[in-house]
Amino acid sequence: GPRPAAMCRTGRRLGLTSAGKPGIRLGMIQRAYDWTMRMATHRKAPQALFWVSFAESSFFPIPPDAMLIPMVLANRSRAWFYAGLATVASVLGGVLGYAIGFFVYETIGRWLIDLYGLATQFDAYRAAYNDWGLWIILIKGFTPIPYKLVTIASGAAAFDFWVFLAASIVTRGARFFVVAALLYAFGEPIRVFIERRLTLLTTTFVVLLVGGFVVVRYLI
Repeated sequence: GPRPAAMCRTGRRLGLTSAGKPGIRLGMIQRAYDWTMRMATHRKAPQALFWVSFAESSFFPIPPDAMLIPMVLANRSRAWFYAGLATVASVLGGVLGYAIGFFVYETIGRWLIDLYGLATQFDAYRAAYNDWGLWIILIKGFTPIPYKLVTIASGAAAFDFWVFLAASIVTRGARFFVVAALLYAFGEPIRVFIERRLTLLTTTFVVLLVGGFVVVRYLI
């Protein structure tokens, strides 16, 4: 498996901090990551991708990209199927995350947020929901920010469920289909770029998307 330095990088990408018990937390992350990578080459990889995508939206620490990238590269003709599968599962998992935030935040929701060291980010998102809820879901759902942070915060803030659901479909679909499209078009050479520059890639896409909305709204 990855070396300790890679474990730390994985932890930072997931938004983990050194608060609490980082050794235990990173150990848990590492075991989850190793299992996810093993399943990416398993004969039941599509089923595993579904459940990883579902669970990551509410409690699982590893993003679906860890499976989606090697699966698409192994069978590029199924890129769109895998992206669609990840999208459907992620949106359904987001409904569970919303329910956790809405119904049981003070118990399960708070525990999950604290477990991954996301309390500071969570409080900031929750406070901003009244004015920027839709944009938080659209932008953060597309970037590598842990989506569970968004889904639980949406429920805790009692954000409109149907708007949340529609935004989740758009942002998660865009996220996975962009990754699948790049891998389908360019194959293995684009893999390192996606893995190392996913934040830059998704942020650029979001900037262009938001810029398009601004142009349509104010200039046309």
